[in-house]
Amino acid sequence: MNTRMFFGAAFLLLGSSLAISQESQEDQNVTELEEVVISDSKFGLKREQSGKVITKITTEQLAQSKGQSVATVLNRVAGIEINGNTSAPGQSLGYFIRGGRNRQVVIRVDGVTVSDPSTITGEFDLRLLSVNQIKEIEILKGASSTLYGSGASTAVVNIITKTGSKEKISANFQSSLGTNQSQDDQDYDINEFVNLASINGTVGKVTYLTSFSNHFAEGLSAAEKLPDDTSDTTFEDDAYSKFNVNARVGYEVNERLKIDLFGSLDQYNNEFDAGAGADADNDAFSRQLRAGASAEYKYDKGSIVFTNSYSLLDRDFFSNTFATKNESRFYSYDLYNKYNFNNMFYTVVGVNGSNNDYNGFSAASRRDPFVQTINDEVADFDIIDPYVNVVYVSDFGLNVNAGARLNIHSEYGTHLVYSVNPSYTYKFDESYIKALASYSTAYITPSLFQLYSGNFGNQELDPEENTTLEVGLEFSSNKKLRISAVYFKRDEENFVDFVDTGGFVFQYQNIDADFSTSGLEFEISSRLLEDKLSLAGNFTYTDVDEDLSQIRIPEIKVNANVGYQFSENTNAAINFQYNDERDDSFFNLATFASEPITLDSYVLVDFSINHRVSKHVSLFAAIENITNEDYQEIFGFSTRGRNARFGLNLDF
Repeated sequence: MNTRMFFGAAFLLLGSSLAISQESQEDQNVTELEEVVISDSKFGLKREQSGKVITKITTEQLAQSKGQSVATVLNRVAGIEINGNTSAPGQSLGYFIRGGRNRQVVIRVDGVTVSDPSTITGEFDLRLLSVNQIKEIEILKGASSTLYGSGASTAVVNIITKTGSKEKISANFQSSLGTNQSQDDQDYDINEFVNLASINGTVGKVTYLTSFSNHFAEGLSAAEKLPDDTSDTTFEDDAYSKFNVNARVGYEVNERLKIDLFGSLDQYNNEFDAGAGADADNDAFSRQLRAGASAEYKYDKGSIVFTNSYSLLDRDFFSNTFATKNESRFYSYDLYNKYNFNNMFYTVVGVNGSNNDYNGFSAASRRDPFVQTINDEVADFDIIDPYVNVVYVSDFGLNVNAGARLNIHSEYGTHLVYSVNPSYTYKFDESYIKALASYSTAYITPSLFQLYSGNFGNQELDPEENTTLEVGLEFSSNKKLRISAVYFKRDEENFVDFVDTGGFVFQYQNIDADFSTSGLEFEISSRLLEDKLSLAGNFTYTDVDEDLSQIRIPEIKVNANVGYQFSENTNAAINFQYNDERDDSFFNLATFASEPITLDSYVLVDFSINHRVSKHVSLFAAIENITNEDYQEIFGFSTRGRNARFGLNLDF
């Protein structure tokens, strides 16, 4: 399909929808509610009472991100760099939040921490999730180990999935198609497909939801030629295929007790290349089977909450020169009591625990038999963490959030972390200004791979320790304007790195040095012209210690969004992103050494539009990287050029 035909079809589809007689809808009086945040206390507090600047990605914002990845959505948040999100769809992701790494971020889904013990740093793979599954996301930045345990050093990403509607039966069907092309290939062939089907509702005391989604893309190679490659070699496309199956059932036993059961299967296959500028015929497979339950019992002044989940994870990699197979299990639970003394004094007392184990296998190639290299009888540890958190909300503006947690680890003993987070809010008319400060400690448990992976592993590793200091201001006016600025400084001890011990013999070791990372995050959002025009933007400055790896972390990053509601049924948005120069490195096959390189800064501009044709039918379209910016997230790997997508959404 050539360029004119593609855009002609897209705009003809949108144009015809605008010509259809729009179904009239009754005017509804919408009451704007106070924004409530939960992540920093596990209580539903008004934003003005929270001592943190928490970012919330709402249902409406996710609706404007149809067809995009979870990583792309998160990458627009202040302080967050999800490296690899605009590369080929199967590209591995780097979670560089506040200058940190994957192992310093906790991902939670519906109140339960998720992890993959078979990865090098134990992080959860966001590629397994689909935006179509998610209702909203809340991001809490800074050290939060007191509430969320090991790894909660730079951020906690709380993902809330969709639940059943209040109707007896409702259905949602969504389908989109688009291009998946580089800056040099602008033929606009249809190479990307995203689909969703969901049935949900409420029958009596039972709420239910079941959904299926899939994502397929081809047309783009994972690696691209290096600048000095003058050969006639053509890099082959690397395909990516993912599907998600999700089910949830809730039962309201009575006014006090509610129980939820859930299960999901998330799986993807992708082809990948050998490295920077090196094409190869490699295959990867990843699957997560997860099930669990949650229950909440409410009593007069509080509630008892129990959540747990059990995950079986498989990750396989196959090539002509190596193959690996990874099997892991992760069980996590959280039992806590929330008690409200007098609407001024709140407490949470609980115990959080997890069990991890890991089997690892390797082979000389995809054709050779596997040999076990990591055994789950050895590569296994348990964590049990009792914790307490206290929130004081005064009637004169002072708020205090403080807590402590004792980590009891089966391999390295006990470790205490704590946090203190005072804030003061001055209210006037319908506005407020809030000053906040916090001092928090965190720890990062060594992963099973770092402890037990053959010659690489080191069972003498100590947990990494972080302390984070934050100070900031937030101003809100009439729920129409919000401005915030936060300065942070994070100190690291016992940093775990992959060290050459001599003669190209590598091992994970603690670095005998202290590192510091500091930065500034500025955010602004506003609604104008009777809420038809929305403006939002953020600026992030990150200063990473020169002795600590700064690979792929931009010093300056800027995001901006302009949205406009043209009518009750039509809205559009433009996203802008600037990423500063970044350091990177690559392995030079000629010198057999890692060499540094600087990646150029770049600017991305995206456009999206949504139009509701009728009560049940809506259409959407998007153009990404409008200027066809030529850039790299990772040296020697492809990024997406100008791409277009359009689709259809049906609600019944």
